[in-house]
Amino acid sequence: MAARRTLLLINPNTSEAVGALLQAHAARVAGDGVRVVLRNARFGAPYIACEASYALAGHAVLDAWACARAAAHGSADARFDAVLIACFGDPGLFALRECSAHPVTGLAEGSFAQAAQTGRFAIVTGGARWRPMLERLADNLGCGAQLAGVHTVAQSGAELARDPVAAHAILRAACAHAAQEFGAASVILGGAGLAGMAQPIAQSLGLPVIDSVTAGVQHALARARDADAPARDRDFEFPWLGVSPELAALGASAR
Repeated sequence: MAARRTLLLINPNTSEAVGALLQAHAARVAGDGVRVVLRNARFGAPYIACEASYALAGHAVLDAWACARAAAHGSADARFDAVLIACFGDPGLFALRECSAHPVTGLAEGSFAQAAQTGRFAIVTGGARWRPMLERLADNLGCGAQLAGVHTVAQSGAELARDPVAAHAILRAACAHAAQEFGAASVILGGAGLAGMAQPIAQSLGLPVIDSVTAGVQHALARARDADAPARDRDFEFPWLGVSPELAALGASAR
């Protein structure tokens, strides 16, 4: 019997409610053959909505990974085969990918990869400050040419998640507008708090609407390392000072 895979799900914000939503949705998508281990950020913002909170979330992602790594040390049951940064914006993606021997991806990267298969795509998400941040990320991930445009709604993802009924109407109109305005073949509904909302919107509009959490989980598992393959994480090249003990331990032997 094949070994059960483990997906490390890192929630870069401090909201336990968002973390619980993410874990439940990810577990449904992954299926019984995958164990989903959640790590919420130990510090930072309850919702990432600007450059400052995004930068802090990158640190929180590294810290959460270091904690998971410490917990997994010496325990085969606690090992993980892929890491998913569960924020549509992927804070800390490139830094964690540099450190971790395990495949690392994020909600945005997974969504971009899926959407790009059908042509140019649009993004609908909450919070106006996300537009330039997502445009920059798409360029950095090599998807700038496929991104047709970003449409933001006034409400944040957290606000939308608190009222799913109202959110459906707002997001349905935004997805229809984005598809028409940008001439996109598909629309990504981006945001951890919007998990599960894409499918009913897609059915009512009759166009592909991608759930960023679903796409992220699928992309992470597709890249998962063989459970039997050895993996050695890369320690930092220099000691890190003033960080958590778990992060500091990774640089303890650095010269």
